[in-house]
Amino acid sequence: MKISVSFVLWLLLLGAVSASETCDCLQNQEQTAQLKIELDNLKQQLQVRQVAFSASLLVTGETTIGPLPTDIVLIYKHVITNIGNAYNSNTGVFTAPVRGVYNFEWHVGAVGDGSHASAGWLVKNSEKVFMAYGQQNQHFGSTSNGVTLLLELGDVVFVRLAANCKVYDNVNKHNTFSGHMLFPM
Repeated sequence: MKISVSFVLWLLLLGAVSASETCDCLQNQEQTAQLKIELDNLKQQLQVRQVAFSASLLVTGETTIGPLPTDIVLIYKHVITNIGNAYNSNTGVFTAPVRGVYNFEWHVGAVGDGSHASAGWLVKNSEKVFMAYGQQNQHFGSTSNGVTLLLELGDVVFVRLAANCKVYDNVNKHNTFSGHMLFPM
């Protein structure tokens, strides 16, 4: 009886057979090596397709952060999506679980007072990449930006409130940070 490699891979993924049992089904070592490579690739593809997060600054209440004399990391506490658990709501940092191309968006806003803008840098590791910046004299104003980045395994991405700037958030969730993997590399 000849069993297809795809069927054996499916059984391995389901845990229905062990690797040693599959060896009995395969005709030679070349098929076994090919099976292991395909299984590893399938496992990686299943893992890396599941990376997406979206969060806002506050879970409840309202607050203004800033202006402060130095840049600070914004910690987005209200996580509505964190598939793959790559975003840490205690630190505000996204850590790339695999090498790949990722897309990020961030939105910052505050009540205008004419003297302090609302501005947030997207930072990759320690490098400032792009800024979302807006300033107005009165009323609430917001700005946003987005970027697509090639990240290596373990690279970190986060948003920093720019020095002497501020953000305001309340139950309307004006200030957000989101990202997802487009494809692995």
